[in-house]
Amino acid sequence: MTMMTSSPAHPGYTGLAKFLHWTILALLVAQFILAWTMPHIGRNTQPETLINLHFSFGVVVLAFAMVRLGWRMTHAEPRPLDGIPPWQLQSARVIHWLLYMLLFVVPALGWINASWRGFPVIVFGLFELPKLIAARAPGFRWTGDVHGILANYLMLALVGLHVAAALYHYFIRRDGVLQRMLPGH
Repeated sequence: MTMMTSSPAHPGYTGLAKFLHWTILALLVAQFILAWTMPHIGRNTQPETLINLHFSFGVVVLAFAMVRLGWRMTHAEPRPLDGIPPWQLQSARVIHWLLYMLLFVVPALGWINASWRGFPVIVFGLFELPKLIAARAPGFRWTGDVHGILANYLMLALVGLHVAAALYHYFIRRDGVLQRMLPGH
């Protein structure tokens, strides 16, 4: 098989779409590093530097996700390349929309849990976000656990599938799917 690249018949993603995609990836990498290195958040934990950085990056992820979803809703994705089986197109769409959903739900649950714990969410020491619920509001204790489960299991599994699919298209099918999202293509 020959390696396909973007052409007028099969254009790639726009520069802004690529920028948002790769920026969100970098932010998620930073988030997971912070999450896995910050102290465990328990009953008497006080938010300190790593926890506050995790909150700040979460706000930035949420902001970039809003911009990315807005861009995606107002700009059509490139036409699928010829020869991609319909089940792969549908699988890709489902995984993309689940990832979009998680980019909103996971930070929102983290913010709700910070509010429930009485932690201020101060973005890089510049400004404080409002609390979404009262501290120790009944019925919201679960938000931190679900935040962690969705991030550490569902999000990582979906990102893993996304990366595996991109590598499959690049190394096995050699069809140009990955190149459409690479910078400079």
